[in-house]
Amino acid sequence: MADTDATPPVPPGTPGAPGENRAPARNWLLGRRRRELDEPVEPIDGSLPRGVRMAGAWSWRLLVIGGVIAVFIFLVIQLRLIIIPLLIAVLVSALLVPLVDFLHRHKWPRWLAIVTAMVGVIAIVGGLLYLAIWQVTRQSHELSVQSIAAYDEFRAWLTSGPLGLSEQQISDGLNSIGSSFQQDSQVFISGALSIGSTLGHVLTGLLLTLFSTLFILIDGKSIWGWIVRIFPKRARPAVDGAGQAGWLTLRNFVKVQIVVASIDAVGIGLGAFILGLPLVIPIAVLVFLGSFIPIVGAVITGALAVIIALIFKGWVFALIMLGIVLLVQQIEGHVLQPFIMGTAVKVHPLAVVLVVAAGSLLAGIPGALFAVPFAAVLNVMVHYISSGVWRTRPPGEYDQPQDALWQTVPLPVRRPRA
Repeated sequence: MADTDATPPVPPGTPGAPGENRAPARNWLLGRRRRELDEPVEPIDGSLPRGVRMAGAWSWRLLVIGGVIAVFIFLVIQLRLIIIPLLIAVLVSALLVPLVDFLHRHKWPRWLAIVTAMVGVIAIVGGLLYLAIWQVTRQSHELSVQSIAAYDEFRAWLTSGPLGLSEQQISDGLNSIGSSFQQDSQVFISGALSIGSTLGHVLTGLLLTLFSTLFILIDGKSIWGWIVRIFPKRARPAVDGAGQAGWLTLRNFVKVQIVVASIDAVGIGLGAFILGLPLVIPIAVLVFLGSFIPIVGAVITGALAVIIALIFKGWVFALIMLGIVLLVQQIEGHVLQPFIMGTAVKVHPLAVVLVVAAGSLLAGIPGALFAVPFAAVLNVMVHYISSGVWRTRPPGEYDQPQDALWQTVPLPVRRPRA
């Protein structure tokens, strides 16, 4: 009985037949496989619209990016006692590097130029704070007496004036305002305490800031070279160029902000002096420090001058002081920002306000302080990378292994013994 399951004989001449060359059969199978792979395959979700598929593809990528950003913010919050002094050191270094380079070009030893710049900044800041604290301490008694008198006069006006409020209504309203202010100010208070909740944290942060500033001024180029070499070699030109563009923007921002803050402090302080207000130096110092938070800082600190004018001189002088503060702010917004700021910070004023608000909500006072320079530097770096200019740059100097951070100090050469 014949075996019906036997494989039928392959006709002679067919590729792969017995006695024939098997190379054509193999090539034929490979060609057929290649044609099958080249044919378009209908996706499993082919029934979904194209827009839904694109939205899904973008969604999971955005979720991954958001997760990375959330982890980064979490790490920054956990390491805030280190990150905040380091960021302050970067800002101070951006201010001092031009001064150090200027002194070094005029035949000063580099170590002397660095010491002079750091001691000068510490002396200026310490002197301003000492003058402000000295004047506040000197006039503290008068300030407390005038504050109590102004408060009593204000309560009397509320009861006997056109509003005709009762004492119970005034007390309830003041308590409500006080509780609301206390709840809303927890963000700023926690942000201020994030620098250091104890004296030990404050001293540690101060030492970290000083040492970080010192090492950035001494060996900042090698530190940046080490950071660049962390990235893959093909990405180093983009990272190097973006970092240099961001550093230039940060230097311009710090220099311009010093000028703007000085003009704000002089303008508002001079107005307070002409009106005969007390605490002129503390007002000017607070306006100077507050102006480092663009648009928002000078307005808040200028409101302190208006309150002092209201307490000591009455509402007429308070209105005049308010006009002076608004005039200085208008000059800053329409004259200083376009002409002095120029292209130093390429961020729209609306974006500045939103960034400052977001930074204050996330990190309190430090977040409001670092929000604008961070946004400006990030904007310039992203624009540099997306422009593709780095593709035409020659290989950077940081690609050389002998420039590594741990090899900046030359090793001693051992000579053979005689």
